[in-house]
Amino acid sequence: MSGSLSVSATSSSGTATGPRLSADLGTFLTLLTTQLRNQDPTKPMDTETLTQQLVQFATVEQQLAGNQTLERLLTLQQAGQLAETASLIGRRVTVESDVLPLQDGRAEVALPAAGAARRAVIEVQDSTGNALRRETVTLGSAATSWSWDGRDASGTQRQDGAYRVVVTGRAEDGTDLPLTAAVTGRVTGAARSDGALILRMGAATVGFDQLREMPSS
Repeated sequence: MSGSLSVSATSSSGTATGPRLSADLGTFLTLLTTQLRNQDPTKPMDTETLTQQLVQFATVEQQLAGNQTLERLLTLQQAGQLAETASLIGRRVTVESDVLPLQDGRAEVALPAAGAARRAVIEVQDSTGNALRRETVTLGSAATSWSWDGRDASGTQRQDGAYRVVVTGRAEDGTDLPLTAAVTGRVTGAARSDGALILRMGAATVGFDQLREMPSS
C-alpha cells in the first residue's frame, strides 16, 4: 500500500458522518493490517510512512469522537429549546416568513415603519400562486399590521390553512422596493424535524430561528 489513506470529516450532519467515518476507519485498519502481514521482510514498510498513517488514523478517530460529542450537545440543546416552546403554545408570535397562517378566519401581516417605502402592496396567494387578495396600504411612522379576514377578491370565505403572502414596498414616486415579510399567528405546536426545531401555527410551519417577536408574558 503506497501513500496514505485519506479520510475527511464534514460538519453538516453528524448522523450521516458517523457511520461513514466508522466505515472508513474499518477499511483503513483492514488495509494497514493486510499490508503489514504481507509485506516483504527484506523491504519492510518505511517507518516514517507507517508513523504518518498511524497519526492519520488517530486524527480521524478524534474527529469521529468530536462529531459524536457535538451531535449529542446539539440534541440536548434542541431538547431544551423544545421544552421552552411549551410556554408559547396558544400564544401569538411574529415570525419572519412569507407563509401566512389563516386561523379561525383571521390572518395578520406585520409591516415595518415607513422609510424609503411609503406604502406596501400586499398580495395573498393560494398554493398554486393564484392571487386571492391584493391591497395597497400606507405605512405609518411606527410598525403596523394588516389583517386579512380570509375572504378573496370575490368575497368568498377561504378555509383556514397556510397561504403565501408577497409584500412589496412602494416609494413615493411609485418605485417598487423590497420589504421583509413577517406574519403573526397563534402557535399550535412545536417539533424537531431533520435536526431543526420548528413551530406550527395551524397549517403553517416555520423554523424556530425565524421567530422575531414573542409575547412578553
